[in-house]
Amino acid sequence: MSATTARLTPPHLGDRVLAAGRPLGEATAAMILVHGRGADAEDILGLARELGRSDLAYLAPEASGYTWYPYSFLAPFENNEPGLSSGLALLGHLLARLEEGVPAERTVLLGFSQGACLSLEFAARNARRYGGIVGLSGGLIGPPGIPRSYSGSFEGTPVFLGCSDRDPHIPLERVKETTEVLTRMGAQVTERIYPAMGHTVNQDELEHVRALLAASIPV
Repeated sequence: MSATTARLTPPHLGDRVLAAGRPLGEATAAMILVHGRGADAEDILGLARELGRSDLAYLAPEASGYTWYPYSFLAPFENNEPGLSSGLALLGHLLARLEEGVPAERTVLLGFSQGACLSLEFAARNARRYGGIVGLSGGLIGPPGIPRSYSGSFEGTPVFLGCSDRDPHIPLERVKETTEVLTRMGAQVTERIYPAMGHTVNQDELEHVRALLAASIPV
C-alpha cells in the first residue's frame, strides 16, 4: 500500500490516501472506499481484501482525526461544516484522479457508516453513471424533512444499500428515503434490511457487493 498527497481545503487535506490492488496506471476499474467515524483507511481496505477482485485499483482516503464531520448525519448541514464540504470535495478529487485512466462508469463508491453517508451524499450531488454505489449502514445526509432536489441522473447505476432494522446510528426511515431518492434519480437500487444486525457488515452484504461487481464490472 502507498500514501499519496492531495491539495484540498481543511480539514481533509487528503494527506493520507491508501492504495491497494492493481496500480492505477494498469487498472481498468476502481473502487473508492470511505471509512466510518473513528476508523481509518487501513480498516476499510480490509473489505477490499474480501471481495476477491485484485483487478481493481482501490483508493481509501483517511479523514482528519478519523472523522469526516463532527455531528450526526441527521444534523443541519451547517453544523457539520467545514468537514462535510471538505470530505465531499476530497471524494470529487479522487474520482477526477481516477478518471485519468478509469472512467466513472467503471468506478464503484463504497462506504461504511459515516463513510457510507458521505459517499451517498456525494453521489446524489454528482449523479451520473457509476460502476456502482454501495452504502453499508448509511443514508443521505441532512435533517429529517428537507427537500431532496438533486439534479442529474444515475442512468441505471447499480446501488446496494444494506442496514440493520435497529441500527443505533442509522434510522430505518432514512435508508428507505435514500432508496426512494436514488431510484427516482435513475439508479437500480437493491435494499436489504437485516433484523437485529446492529452496526456492522455481514457476509450477505459482501455477497451482494461481489454480485454487483460481477454484473457491472465483469473481469
